[in-house]
Amino acid sequence: MLAILIFFGAHWFLSLFFHTFFLHRYGSHQMYTCSKGVERVFYFSTWFFQGSSYLVPRAYGVMHRMHHEYSDTEKDPHSPHFFRDVWHMMVHTRQMYNNFLTRKTLPDQEFLKDPLPEWEALDKFGDHNITRIAWMLSYIGFYVAFAPSFWWYLLLPIHFLMGPIQGATVNWCGHKYGYRNFNNFDQSKNTSPWGILLMGELFQNNHHMHKDSANFAKKWFELDPTYPVMKTLHWLRIIRLKGAKVKTVNIKAAA
Repeated sequence: MLAILIFFGAHWFLSLFFHTFFLHRYGSHQMYTCSKGVERVFYFSTWFFQGSSYLVPRAYGVMHRMHHEYSDTEKDPHSPHFFRDVWHMMVHTRQMYNNFLTRKTLPDQEFLKDPLPEWEALDKFGDHNITRIAWMLSYIGFYVAFAPSFWWYLLLPIHFLMGPIQGATVNWCGHKYGYRNFNNFDQSKNTSPWGILLMGELFQNNHHMHKDSANFAKKWFELDPTYPVMKTLHWLRIIRLKGAKVKTVNIKAAA
């Protein structure tokens, strides 16, 4: 049982970390810079830890930039206020993501002004159905080896769809439930302590107000677990946080 719990926890938090650290804060917002070699390490790690639910950074980045530009309007790729449940929101988001991924739909040039990370060879490999199935089989194999009973196999669908589940949780809950520090003219909200368990991703109101700030926490009682890691990597000169974002800034809530 302990092996399964460790495996599930490691998969959840490492997948989520590279989602927020690389796909979100680097690919979409470019909150830090790094060398090409370091970028490739983070790129590979994102694929490795997301596994069967790997999200291609280019397609993810375009959609996330649209989400900020059109937050909680009909053009928002995943606002919960235009879908009757989270499932329909996920299906719509996936269709839009696939269209950007295959270039069936080309984004407006405003969403391409800042470069998006691309590694064509890894994206083709990581996004291939055979690769995704191989990851799923590896998860099943681990459970066959270590699960103490059949009931533990119910966790497997979460492993299979880890990235979409995390993304849907953030986009649905982060725009429906919680409190607001800022009046930023959308429905984004903060959810604590769940914002901590989601590696800072559920401080949506803070993030939408200050979308280029590397620290998603703004109040004394909020904690963004990803930000201290980023500061450490900055201190080690592995990445370079942009401008004053390396410092925590106290911001007064908007009236």
